[in-house]
Amino acid sequence: MTEPVTLQEGDGTKAGPWYFDWAATAQPEEDIIREAADIAIKHFGNPSSLHVLGSDAKNTLTQVRADCAKILQVKSDTLFFTSGGTEANHLPLLSLLQRPAPGTIIISAIEHPAIREQAEMLKHCGWKVLHAAPDATGIVPVAAIEKLLTSDTVLVCLMAVNNETGAIQPVYQVADLLNKFAKETGKRRPKLHVDCVQAAGKIPLNLSYSGIDSAAFSAHKIGGPRGIGILYLAQRFESFVRGGGQEQGIRSGTENIAGAWAFGKCLERHYLSEKNTEGAAFQRFLQQKTMTKNFIEQLKEIKGCSLIPAARGTEPVEENFSPWIVQAAFDGIPGEVLVRALSEKSIAISTGSACSSRKLSRPVLEAMGVSKELATNGVRFSFGPKTQQQDLDKLLEALKEIRQFF
Repeated sequence: MTEPVTLQEGDGTKAGPWYFDWAATAQPEEDIIREAADIAIKHFGNPSSLHVLGSDAKNTLTQVRADCAKILQVKSDTLFFTSGGTEANHLPLLSLLQRPAPGTIIISAIEHPAIREQAEMLKHCGWKVLHAAPDATGIVPVAAIEKLLTSDTVLVCLMAVNNETGAIQPVYQVADLLNKFAKETGKRRPKLHVDCVQAAGKIPLNLSYSGIDSAAFSAHKIGGPRGIGILYLAQRFESFVRGGGQEQGIRSGTENIAGAWAFGKCLERHYLSEKNTEGAAFQRFLQQKTMTKNFIEQLKEIKGCSLIPAARGTEPVEENFSPWIVQAAFDGIPGEVLVRALSEKSIAISTGSACSSRKLSRPVLEAMGVSKELATNGVRFSFGPKTQQQDLDKLLEALKEIRQFF
């Protein structure tokens, strides 16, 4: 049996592995995960049961929801625990199937497959799906969404941070646009759903911003367990997916109390709010911005390296990117080849979204107008709160060594 790989914090002396695929999944917060296991044993009752063990489990879940709401700065009854980010993204889309007649959905052309593929399925049910294209930097202009708005537009989906390029999307400006559209036309305002999976714990967020109707979160992206997510709903909808009625009928199924508890603890440790720019998490965010800026500058010095987008690292463009994700390509080195070459040196990176890693197409890069060759060579470096400068130095050293063979 293969021995499990243990990741450690960078201390300048370790022999690996070095992890730069945090956007796929974060290194677990070990203390939280271990305590969550104890929570699972201690509060094992079904929250729907009427006996004392069920009441204990229900009370625990209620407290966890309140704790998460306090961190996210929203009301407790707007948060619903799901099986992960994908389900949290699916529920608002699937709720549309209960409408008496199909309408139009606008999604950005750079959405995660959880949104993009589910929207495609809605086409089979008569819904019209329009794609708002990004500019060359990978950011979707507000004007691109505005020109697609029609009287029957029901939902707009725009992710907060792109999972491949790190481009921060103008979700607040789009929220303003939809409010303005409704006011000027007298039509019902289209709902706005935001995929916050790559944003929570990575950039400051304002979840309660007027015009954000729903948002999806995933625990394992910030060190929590897999199989637990959160759906934020400014206003409840009638869920298309039915069952036992748990989570106020929005997401049926016996609740994952230990997972929810762990998610709350990870949010407490890592969540960044636009309303609170103090604390260790925010200081680590600022530190990463400096580290990533230096990393990009050194990447540019490597022969045949192209940043995606090319403007990455320049001001003021860099302010519109998450410092936790960098996309680049190396001339003459296919992305999959570079991933394997680095893996042999105990360094983990990826070619893009883990959900699409075995597919040849790169829809996000294609939507940006990136050439096929550059997209084929594209790789993603993604970082986390435990990434240290010496780790980045090791990565750069390995890239330069591999470059010599191509």
